[in-house]
Amino acid sequence: MITLNRRLLLGGGAAALAAPSLMTRAAFAQAADKTMDIDHAMPPETHRFKLGGFQVVVIKDGARASDKPQETFGTNQPPETVAELLQANFLPADQFVNSFAPVLVDTGSEVILFDTGLGEAGRVNGMGRLVEGLTAAGYKREDVSIVVITHMHGDHIGGLMEGGKPAFPNARYVAGQAEYDFWVDPARAGTPAEGGQKGVLANVKPLAEKTTFIADGGDVVSGITAVAAFGHSPGHMIYRLESEGRQLVLAADTANHFVLSLQRPDWEVKFDMDKAAAAATRKRVFDMIATDKLAFLGYHMPFPAVGYVEKVETGYRYVPKSYQFDL
Repeated sequence: MITLNRRLLLGGGAAALAAPSLMTRAAFAQAADKTMDIDHAMPPETHRFKLGGFQVVVIKDGARASDKPQETFGTNQPPETVAELLQANFLPADQFVNSFAPVLVDTGSEVILFDTGLGEAGRVNGMGRLVEGLTAAGYKREDVSIVVITHMHGDHIGGLMEGGKPAFPNARYVAGQAEYDFWVDPARAGTPAEGGQKGVLANVKPLAEKTTFIADGGDVVSGITAVAAFGHSPGHMIYRLESEGRQLVLAADTANHFVLSLQRPDWEVKFDMDKAAAAATRKRVFDMIATDKLAFLGYHMPFPAVGYVEKVETGYRYVPKSYQFDL
């Protein structure tokens, strides 16, 4: 009788218990398929953790798969060398995924957003989901009191304006002085930077009167300090956060791929505007992060984009965070 009962429990009995759940899921899936695009059936991914007294929320603004990684990373290397490194790290040699991760830091007195994603321009491709992510995390756009721009490439400033108006109506802004001066300079017209300048003139310049322009070592608020990390763009800034003895570096675009940019920091990247300076900055910043055993958040790292690095022979190995901030 004991054997029979166990069989009933593990066989038919278990199936009977599972059936209502399976039917419910099937019914839900059928309804969902009729009423919404599957790409938007779920809110954007968010990830929350504590950094001392700060609450940090990472929001996935979107992700994009692209072909031919050799045309973006390691552009000064033979294509087969790039392919070999990808395959050695269990990644496809002919495709890569680029994701975008703005960050909200709630200090208790300020709600600070670092970068704004692709905004309206990204929505045609299923991206530009920052505001949806804020809502999923329990914040409204009106809650944001400071917006910090690490640099002024389109995937960082695209969400500053919405319908021609500020997307975060109660915010003031912080940006690097060198970065702003470069992009608004009329000398950009007629150069490869002209397209980027148009984005800055449309999204950043209208907010200039509400913007505090800072340099290396400037504070956003107590515990959040700017660090110059030029190269990816002329005034690219990263930010060092510290609260109650816990630290995190918001490394922005210092590294754009968790393998290709970290294991080979000397390799050139298509979107680095000064490639030699960007490579030198990568080594300086990630030497510091590795030596001091700091956590960092990279805007284009695999979501939730937070991890550590350890030094290896040719560069650094990326180690995603697990439960370090839960204890």
